[in-house]
Amino acid sequence: MMGNMDFRKFFAERIGGEDFGHEKAYKMERIKEAKRRAMQRFPERRFLDLGIGEPDAMADEGVVDALARAARKRENRVYADNGAAPFKKAVAEYMRKIYGVVLDAEREIIHCIGAKSALSYLPLCLVNPGDVVGVTKPGYPVLGQQVRFLGGEIFELPLLAKNHHLPDLESVPNEVAKRMKLLSLNYPNNPTGAVATRAFFEKAVAWARRHEVLLIHDAAYAALVHGQEEALSLLSVEGAKEVSVEVHSMSKAFNMTGWRLGWVCGPLELIRAFAFVKDYGDSGQFLAIQEAACEALAHPEITRCTAEKYARRMGKISAVLGAKGWSVSPPGAGFFLYTAAPRALRAADGSCVDFPNAEACAVWLLESLGIVCVPWDEVEPSLRFSMSFEAPSPEDEKTFGEELGRRLAPYRFEF
Repeated sequence: MMGNMDFRKFFAERIGGEDFGHEKAYKMERIKEAKRRAMQRFPERRFLDLGIGEPDAMADEGVVDALARAARKRENRVYADNGAAPFKKAVAEYMRKIYGVVLDAEREIIHCIGAKSALSYLPLCLVNPGDVVGVTKPGYPVLGQQVRFLGGEIFELPLLAKNHHLPDLESVPNEVAKRMKLLSLNYPNNPTGAVATRAFFEKAVAWARRHEVLLIHDAAYAALVHGQEEALSLLSVEGAKEVSVEVHSMSKAFNMTGWRLGWVCGPLELIRAFAFVKDYGDSGQFLAIQEAACEALAHPEITRCTAEKYARRMGKISAVLGAKGWSVSPPGAGFFLYTAAPRALRAADGSCVDFPNAEACAVWLLESLGIVCVPWDEVEPSLRFSMSFEAPSPEDEKTFGEELGRRLAPYRFEF
């Protein structure tokens, strides 16, 4: 009888070949696994989860009701393929109303099964082996990893605190800029929370035009602006549509994370290429979800209320961390607070704990205090705190902040 087959010999080199399984797991999976282990060790402890990067609220009731109605329609049972016309028209109106961007609904917009899938498909449209693609570091890893799968070459642009976590495009060597085909941007940014200004986008467009580089902008958090901050699309900058494609998401702005719906917009040639690749990758998102999304897009006040919640939480959590010596500056959009990681701490009993990197600090916070956050050591040792923690009411938010302060109280952090 034939023995168990060693499937490792079949694995593609792009995922490690026969060494598959020895590489580090996707960062968010490592965080989730560390939390699971800690919960098993301390089953009685309440964990303060500031690590999760997805909305804590349900989708708006009106949107859920619209989904229920749409799901009962016989005509919505079929494959969506490259999208429903009503959704594209709703997106076009939304882009005009929120960002001042005028798009041809039929030819310059296409739906996607969430921004993550769009960032996976775009390299398939554009990257050949050996092509150079610029990505920011730290950053959301999906597009960069897909480029590596395709045999492309990654050039990393660091996001430094001294530059307000914006890439210094003029630091790209000329010989690299000449070879670069794509540059990926993401503002408001994950993980730094940084917000790009219109002036920065204008510089990025001018740089891209000068070097004949295509900009891919992940705008998943663009609508979640706080206070008087401007909701900004890269495509609203003059000349941007000639060198840019933009990815938007229903997940963050409308609390529809698990619904998996977004859109790609930009020049019709790029949208046609995306549609061609998408035809071989999926059969479209459920038409009922697209129909419900039309209801959401018609009510941008949903996003305003959500953004107000995150801004309120940022104020509370920033005050708690600031009282313990953390240098925290709440951004004007999104739901991430990003701060330098402590180098050490001193406890009330005089003991000291040193942290060689941000990950060591995050592990200590998790295992010792039950505080979950996400470490980033790629450029500057930093920690990301998400404001999407579970707290159904403002009173719950207050309680959450007080508990965070209580747990941190016995310690003095050194930076």
